[in-house]
Amino acid sequence: MPTLNEKSIVAALRKVIDPARGQDIVTAGLVQGITIREGHVGFVLEMAPTDAKVAEPLRLAAQKAVESLPEVLSVSVVLTAHKAPKSSVPGLSSPSGHNHPGHGHPAHGPTASGGARPSVPGIRSIVAVASGKGGVGKSTTATNLALALASLGLKTAILDADIYGPSQPRLMGITGRPTSTDGKTLLPMEGHGIKVMSMGFLVPEDTPMIWRGPMVQSALQQMLRDVVWGDVDILIVDMPPGTGDAQLTMAQQVPLAGAVIVSTPQDIALIDARKGLNMFRKVDVPVLGIIENMSYFLCPHCGERSEIFAHGGARHEAEKLNTEFLGEIPLDIAIRETSDAGQPLVVSRPQDPHAEIYRAIAARIWAKVQQEEGSRPAPRIVMQ
Repeated sequence: MPTLNEKSIVAALRKVIDPARGQDIVTAGLVQGITIREGHVGFVLEMAPTDAKVAEPLRLAAQKAVESLPEVLSVSVVLTAHKAPKSSVPGLSSPSGHNHPGHGHPAHGPTASGGARPSVPGIRSIVAVASGKGGVGKSTTATNLALALASLGLKTAILDADIYGPSQPRLMGITGRPTSTDGKTLLPMEGHGIKVMSMGFLVPEDTPMIWRGPMVQSALQQMLRDVVWGDVDILIVDMPPGTGDAQLTMAQQVPLAGAVIVSTPQDIALIDARKGLNMFRKVDVPVLGIIENMSYFLCPHCGERSEIFAHGGARHEAEKLNTEFLGEIPLDIAIRETSDAGQPLVVSRPQDPHAEIYRAIAARIWAKVQQEEGSRPAPRIVMQ
């Protein structure tokens, strides 16, 4: 009979004392949203913004307390500062409705207490590639940009942060599951010379992820912080579309060096791109610029140029929003074919003119990251 259940987890957490209140964290009302999935445990610690200094030590103590239980394979603890802790013992089932902790600000995020987001060991810079809506080619763009950065001589990795619709396994042509050497951390998968982590490696491709916010937050934290990334110059985060729980988790709890917004030229896409850009600005993440994807179509037979989704909208939007326009990427069958085949254009057809566009944008992104991060010495970039 399994001994790992909510009752045993609560009992373990009652041994963790909150020094600010002199109570255990369960009685103090800090524990929310316990989830158990085949030995993997996740829960939320709801801290007041004023408790930022003790938040991380409490998180680690709570994590260790649950890790000591039999049958526990991993523990993910998410910090939020959605509201002041209650004085009574809360219900410990998965939260829903207005108590959804995914809408809070993490205690260690800049919008909560002015503190710095904790760094990720081995990773020098993290850049999010985001879009306000789906269907604009964000994942394809993120993949080719990551490979372009690697071609410039940078040690590069990709984190697929789209829990509900992971694309990187197929785009990168990688199959199999990550392995672990210690039972606690995962080794990233590798393809085309870069490291990759995605929920798509952990569940079958056709399995829907029917998860609420806290489980998504926990999964993202584990895929980022419980992975042995090694020495990485730049991690590209392929963000899910929109401005929901997953986006806020990454924007508020990850030390992003900047964000790149991908949009198609038409007005309906630019409205959503503007929302995504403003979200990053609200949480003090520098916006490195906007890319216009599917900017135009060149007929492979006659060479005629057709602006199917209009043209230049992203450039004009960048000017209005006072951010850089990073470049145009055309709607081209070669980009689609190589992506579907798991052989992205930048590596499978490096001499293609469109591959050069990706490399030029990647070089500009890296230059802007260096500007944002100050005077730290950069690795030498070699243009092929």
